[in-house]
Amino acid sequence: MGSRDTGGFLVYTIALAILVLGIFGVLQLLHVPSGNFLDWLVGAASFWWLLVIVTVPWNIHFGAKAVLADVAESHKQGIAVDESQMRYVQQLAQRSLWAAIALHLLSAVGLYALAATGISSIGYISSAAALLFTILRPAIALYQYLADRLQSIGQTVRYPREDVMEVRDRLTQVESKLQQLEYQFNVENLDSQAATFQRLTTALRQDLTQLATAHENLKATNQADHERLSREGRNAIAQLSTDGQVLDHVRELIRFFKEA
Repeated sequence: MGSRDTGGFLVYTIALAILVLGIFGVLQLLHVPSGNFLDWLVGAASFWWLLVIVTVPWNIHFGAKAVLADVAESHKQGIAVDESQMRYVQQLAQRSLWAAIALHLLSAVGLYALAATGISSIGYISSAAALLFTILRPAIALYQYLADRLQSIGQTVRYPREDVMEVRDRLTQVESKLQQLEYQFNVENLDSQAATFQRLTTALRQDLTQLATAHENLKATNQADHERLSREGRNAIAQLSTDGQVLDHVRELIRFFKEA
């Protein structure tokens, strides 16, 4: 039993003890004939003990038998199974069966002895119940086992194990591919596609920034050259105007000397 089952069993035991004491106390207060306290104590203890021997060893036994049935099915399908684990389960199934039967028989003898020695007559009923559960508990478990096997066979017919194995293999492949994609899209992995794309994007952004800066510098240089050429052109035009005036003066002087 797991920790949760153990805790639940302890809670059930405490609740049973409180319930028995409460019922006995109420009957005594109401002056209802209810026998002596020892009979109640033996009855509650017998019920608790029968619950233990009917539940724990038989659950272990039939759980091991279910595992062995699954192992046999796996062998039919060619699935490898650890032989040491299988031998352990086989031993556990056999030992738990003998332990369950022995506990039932010893309990029946012990409870009968309680009644035979005059300690409590409840022992006769509890002894008979112990013997009855020796047959009844396996019969109930056999019914559950047959029902589970029929359900398993029906599921196998609807969903063959080969198809289930194929689906599992495909899911494994899909999971592997998803892990690869997750690795490739994780920028923290330096060799992933996402990290490479991020580096390329950063480099491209830097190149674009450099191109924009160079374009602005070229634009400023071009503007400065245009302004310089414009000034030089205006200066050249002004110089030509001045030279034309000088030539006019020279022509007038030449004409003056010719007329003189």
